[in-house]
Amino acid sequence: MARWLSFFAEYNFTVEYKPGKQNVLADALSRRPDYELAHLAYLESPLYELIREAYADDDDLAGLVEALSAPNKVVELTARQRSRLHRYSVVEGLLYYQVDGGDEPRIVVPNDEDLRHRVLYEAHDTPLSGHLGREKTYTSVARNFWWPHMYKWVRKYVQTCETCQRVKPAPSASAPLMSLPVPADCWRSVSMDFIFELPADARGHTGILVFVCRLSKMVRLAAVRKSVTAPQAAQLFVDNVFRNHGLPEAFVSDRDPRFVSHFWQHLFRLLGTRLDMSTADHPQTDGQTERVNRVLEDILRSVCAAEPTKWSVLLPQVEFALNNAVHSSTGFTPFYVNGLRHPRTPLTLPRPRIWVGEWLTPKTQGVLKASERPSRNTVIAKGVRTRLCLN
Repeated sequence: MARWLSFFAEYNFTVEYKPGKQNVLADALSRRPDYELAHLAYLESPLYELIREAYADDDDLAGLVEALSAPNKVVELTARQRSRLHRYSVVEGLLYYQVDGGDEPRIVVPNDEDLRHRVLYEAHDTPLSGHLGREKTYTSVARNFWWPHMYKWVRKYVQTCETCQRVKPAPSASAPLMSLPVPADCWRSVSMDFIFELPADARGHTGILVFVCRLSKMVRLAAVRKSVTAPQAAQLFVDNVFRNHGLPEAFVSDRDPRFVSHFWQHLFRLLGTRLDMSTADHPQTDGQTERVNRVLEDILRSVCAAEPTKWSVLLPQVEFALNNAVHSSTGFTPFYVNGLRHPRTPLTLPRPRIWVGEWLTPKTQGVLKASERPSRNTVIAKGVRTRLCLN
């Protein structure tokens, strides 16, 4: 300021006020660009617009959309359509379906084979979907979409998936794996294991360190080298688990030297955790991680079939696919058990705005039930396995 006063002191001039709206050029030049409003970018997908347009070519759905938009058209519906009309609603040109008021509305996909296959492709073939099996693919689709006989469509699509048929081994019966006590909360007990003998990537990684929450079944994956040490594994735990979920009370692992090294045990002793080791006469006590490892290897073979050495690049997408798939022991996805919400995916983003009041209360009750369901379902599953072993 002092320098400018000294500079202008050499000139004889008169200062006059001029409103900014009359002094446009100077006003624009005086504004700091970093004070501009943030530019918002919204993602748009053509899927919903294609669904809206396809309703016109589906005689049954076109009549429902018209009747819901204009109540005087209800008389033109068949008796069967009128009896089910209460299950449908129209929002922003999209037809939604609910079995009852407690269900979240699902978008009705018209009778268009190409459009339905597009939905199935996004729910099964992409790295975010992981080429998972029939049941997991069906639950992924049914979470947001509905059409008649959808389960049969999913079953046929998965059975005829060329990639799955080529890279996945045939299922075979195996001895039941023993289970540990059910933890009381998410990430209170964590199981850990390594997968090795993978193709070396650009950084020399040939393995994966797998962390699994024993209640929610959420996984965290980290690429490692064959020569990974105990301190390095501990650092990966801090980077992938501790900073997101805090410290667990118990760890379950096999007798790998990386876990039983003096540093590893000393670290967790200082942190107040307990290292639960597998029994020497039953090395498959940690059956959960063994199962995750098999599914993980199947997904990697499917999504990396064209470029096997790039598996580590797709590891975040594979982790997402595992955490976004419904687990049989809980009946929910790991994402939902941890956060009580489903993440958005390219298949569901952006989803048109829908009403809230009609199903918010039933949904809230469902959330409360979901928080109690994993422990109960896991106990039930353990009882079923016990009865199978006895028989």
